[in-house]
Amino acid sequence: MPIYEYECTKCGRIEEAWQKFSDKPLGTCKYCSGRLHKLISQSSFHLKGTGWYATDYANKSGSSSPKTKGKKPDTQPASSKKSEQKE
Repeated sequence: MPIYEYECTKCGRIEEAWQKFSDKPLGTCKYCSGRLHKLISQSSFHLKGTGWYATDYANKSGSSSPKTKGKKPDTQPASSKKSEQKE
């Protein structure tokens, strides 16, 4: 159940109330019977960790492994490599 904050227009007190979404908003201050208006507060809901942003998702091309990342591909055919090793 969310906590709503109300401020009295007469005395300036701030009151918190645990209310359902379906409950009617509070109307009068319990201290001075002044009119209350609902405040908009900063949410305490945070998305932490990975996977919440478009940049966090895996590469869709997919074939890049951490072991080969950053290495240059071999351009010489296998037959010429064997001949170099014998010399």
